Amino acid sequence: MKIFTKSLLALTCSALFAVPCLAAPTQNTSVANESLPLQEIRQFTDVYAAVKAFYVDKEQTGDRQLLENALSGLLSGLDPHSAYLDKEAFADMKEGTEGEFGGLGLEVTMDASGVLVIAPIDDTPAARAGILAGDIIVKIDNQATRALSLSENVKRMRGKPKTKIDLVIARKGVDKPINLTITRDIIKVQSVKMKTLDDGIAYIRISQFQEHTASDLAKYLIDLQKKNHLKGLVLDLRNDPGGLLNAAVGVVATFVGPDQVVVSTKGRTNDSNRTFKTRQTDYLNYGQDPDDDLVAKVPPEAKTVPMVVLINAASASASEIVSGALQDHKRAKIMGQQSFGKGSVQTVLPLRSLDGGEPTTGIKLTTSRYYTPSGRSIQATGITPDIEIADTAEGNYATFNIREADLAHHLKSDEEIRAYEKKQKEESEKQLDESEQPKTRYFFGDKNDFQLQQAVKVLKGEKYLTGFEKKKEVADKGKTAAKK
Repeated sequence: MKIFTKSLLALTCSALFAVPCLAAPTQNTSVANESLPLQEIRQFTDVYAAVKAFYVDKEQTGDRQLLENALSGLLSGLDPHSAYLDKEAFADMKEGTEGEFGGLGLEVTMDASGVLVIAPIDDTPAARAGILAGDIIVKIDNQATRALSLSENVKRMRGKPKTKIDLVIARKGVDKPINLTITRDIIKVQSVKMKTLDDGIAYIRISQFQEHTASDLAKYLIDLQKKNHLKGLVLDLRNDPGGLLNAAVGVVATFVGPDQVVVSTKGRTNDSNRTFKTRQTDYLNYGQDPDDDLVAKVPPEAKTVPMVVLINAASASASEIVSGALQDHKRAKIMGQQSFGKGSVQTVLPLRSLDGGEPTTGIKLTTSRYYTPSGRSIQATGITPDIEIADTAEGNYATFNIREADLAHHLKSDEEIRAYEKKQKEESEKQLDESEQPKTRYFFGDKNDFQLQQAVKVLKGEKYLTGFEKKKEVADKGKTAAKK
């Protein structure tokens, strides 16, 4: 099957979103010269013929369905992010990156127990129903999710607006399954939300990196400076699953000087080895007029104002590019918790249509790893915050804390494994008993947002809390009792 040379590239956690961004990698000469494994191909055709001849349900043995199943298995066995995109999934990519699609509003991946929620998207039916990052959807409309592929589960969660769907969710710290009935809706994702806090401090939340994210951010910063409110800034990337690479570069460019390294990628082909900098050619959308570049027009104060970036275990991919770049350039203090650890790039390659028309299917293939400006790979390790802050003043919520390193077939190295095991041990030591879980709940950016409160204190130079004081107090009392 021939592959088109045009490609799409994205940095998301699920199989739902991808966008036009970069050219496809050119063919690797060493790979092209490898001979085809003829014996293995004969074995495949033997299996194919046996299924066609003997499988119990003939209606499931159509040639197209069998070949699509084979493609799906070929790609899903590589790593958690490579996938075959059928017509529906291929069409979903454009919807996701333009910021509007139908469904529940979840960023998901597959787990051995079912569908793992990476992050609920702000202001969607899923978020309003109380679904949390780390939840595992074990049943959809009374059918087990672990028996189906990710794309099959995603199809079942999507549907016409105003229709209902029943979910059964497993959540750490909750003894019984959680049963939810949610009404689907059109999901219109506003990727950038902003408000001003006290003392001229701005709060900016990016929930996904989309085509207009950098421009929307730049416009807000320009307006803030006109009102003389740009005196401190909190950039909230918690539960942000990623999105467009060029959008991430554009966001960094609003806060860092020109021609500075944001991220580099390394893969097997020459085109996979690239360095992206804070320059128009690396962050403008395809076809965008350079004269319309708002990022280039942000006030100089945007690059010097005191800044804090909030991250957590559901901050992934493009979020990690931004936080890692700002950390390496010493432009901002990173606060919160270790990020997800998705340090790989997926290229979406449209497949030649069987009828000779426009491509309607494709493959999403992991083609490279990405590295922060200082050369750090965050694959399976994530970004370590400069200041670790718990979810609440009472400690962290009980979650499954699933990260990239927990996903089957994830890309890994010995260095990444050692770093992740060390981090897991540290997190277990800080975790409160499930019987002592925090009662406080909040939405990001509201008046009860503990991590945001501490970020503001850091910007003001005031004493802040980490949320681990209670755990330390209990440990200290235990040591005192043991001495007695």
